[in-house]
Amino acid sequence: MQDPEVIHLNSRILLLVVIVLAPVALAQSPESTKTSTNSVLTLGQRNPALYDGAQALLAGENEKGVTLTLEGLKVALGAREEEAALSNLCAGYIRLRQLDTAMKYCDSLLARNPNHWRGYNNRAVIYLELKEYEKADQDLKRAESINPDARTVKVARAMYMDAVYPVAPAVEIDDRQGGASKENGQNR
Repeated sequence: MQDPEVIHLNSRILLLVVIVLAPVALAQSPESTKTSTNSVLTLGQRNPALYDGAQALLAGENEKGVTLTLEGLKVALGAREEEAALSNLCAGYIRLRQLDTAMKYCDSLLARNPNHWRGYNNRAVIYLELKEYEKADQDLKRAESINPDARTVKVARAMYMDAVYPVAPAVEIDDRQGGASKENGQNR
């Protein structure tokens, strides 16, 4: 049976990793229909595999989500889709507990875009799992400087604080039913 503290941490991590929905709404594409002003407009999903991968990850279908996201990365159009795919692959592999592979995608994302707060947040989660607290703190500081109001960064910071500075209970409650006093022949 798994340690309850590990189960609690794992469930918090699953909630914490950040999934990015790929840009799919109104998008411009050369294959699209030209309008009267010569602008180009496409309606619908530009990268269905990337979108479906994100949806699968959000639904907890991690293997399917990673597979679809890998397909979407192969046909990603532009930096925004590529970064969304890399971020989701980092998160997906964290959920699959494949931390080395997750780290590879986080590092690749942050090499491309050093201001991607989700990349720092997800990589901090990996460092927390690896008990590399100094590195986790550095990534959390960077994520906080980029997006100080992000809820997931705040949750990751709380996980860091719990791991590094655990709180000991200030009061110990003796919830025995008078067992000690009865043994001595005394009643309360």
